[in-house]
Amino acid sequence: MAGRINIRELILGILLEINQEEQYSHIAIRNTLSKYQYLEKQDRAFITRVCEGTQENQIRIDYIINQFSKIQVEKMKPVIREILRISVYQLIYMDHVPDSAVCDEAVKLARKKGFYNLTGFVNGVLRQIARSKENLTFPEKEDGINYLSIQYSVPEWLAERFLEQYGFETAEKIFQSFMEEAPLTVRIRQHLTEKEKVIESLEVEGVQVEKAPYVENGYYLKGYDYLPALTAFRMGNLQVQDVSSMLVAEIAAPKEGDFVVDLCAAPGGKTLAVADKLKDTGKVDARDVSPKKVELIQENVRRMDVHNVVVSVKDATEFDTAIVEKADIVLADVPCSGLGVIGRKIDIKYKMTPEKQKELVNLQRKILENAAFYPKPGGVLIYSTCTLGVEENLGNILWFTANYPYKLESLNSYIDPELHSAATEKGYLQMIPGVHKSDGFFMARLRRMEQK
Repeated sequence: MAGRINIRELILGILLEINQEEQYSHIAIRNTLSKYQYLEKQDRAFITRVCEGTQENQIRIDYIINQFSKIQVEKMKPVIREILRISVYQLIYMDHVPDSAVCDEAVKLARKKGFYNLTGFVNGVLRQIARSKENLTFPEKEDGINYLSIQYSVPEWLAERFLEQYGFETAEKIFQSFMEEAPLTVRIRQHLTEKEKVIESLEVEGVQVEKAPYVENGYYLKGYDYLPALTAFRMGNLQVQDVSSMLVAEIAAPKEGDFVVDLCAAPGGKTLAVADKLKDTGKVDARDVSPKKVELIQENVRRMDVHNVVVSVKDATEFDTAIVEKADIVLADVPCSGLGVIGRKIDIKYKMTPEKQKELVNLQRKILENAAFYPKPGGVLIYSTCTLGVEENLGNILWFTANYPYKLESLNSYIDPELHSAATEKGYLQMIPGVHKSDGFFMARLRRMEQK
């Protein structure tokens, strides 16, 4: 390892930043790797693996520690707690790291941080776990909520919620999918682009290209080092986007010349997919609440050299009289709990709570109240989220159609027959990770009724 830099000390610092200062894990990891750019590739990989792995499996790791420690995890000093967590992750999930080395390094780190009187405690707990790791006991499937929570390292409230809404088998599939590495999915631009040539250029650069399901221009990419270095990306022929998000543009089905408003557009995936379908005609008015988010949209618009998109900073909760009854299509991809993308964003399962989710439902309904007035009579409103809870999805749609002059329209003429169901015939689709080959996502197509 590099010089006098203690790699495990860097990992400890990252986890303290995440769990004590509530920093997002990807930002904490990125900032450290940026600060220590001179570290060797294997050290950087080790830091990333241990940080992400410890976070992903935190509840399961805590359960293990609590079986061998007289002091429960939540009552430990933060530094000792994180030292034990990163050490248990290495003991259980990283066979190439010798158990003795894990224990010794943990003791050294505790001593270096000034906890001399707790080195014996750290050493004792870890060596007990190392000796017993082949015989650890966990809740059985019959234990339902507790089993799902510990096995897949999710909060009990979330295990209970999914168990209640989806049943045990589907809930387990969802949580299992969150633990699997998600492929990078891209949309290949359709307008002014020959898909075969884009794929060929990727393959020439050593990228493995595999067709993604449900959408015509969705593909998985593997075997690349740095996405922005790829010619197809630099030329604006690719946009990173999950197939579930691509489906929003499919069910929106804009016609050439349409005026489309995207109320919560960052980072711009749906905006650009809709603009692509418009073939440089019409206009997409892409908005988001902060300058930082809007800059993300603008970066993608510039890179893809799209000319029928305008981008602006606007708060979707504030009513905009300028677009009342002007839009052919309105996209309301509202802020949500993000429970469908936990596999890509580990932090969500620890940061989200039932209370926060209730607050989000109120925010979503405020946005819908405004959005209701923007489509022309006969126009279309697309509602979508990247979450799985009924409250934020179908619950909002039923509330909306009960209070505003909109009706759901069947999705079946817009989506792959593989996705057809009684729900899609009614006008909405819930994509479920582990069941569908995609992130968790909800979408509905609503038509504003003509005035009599």
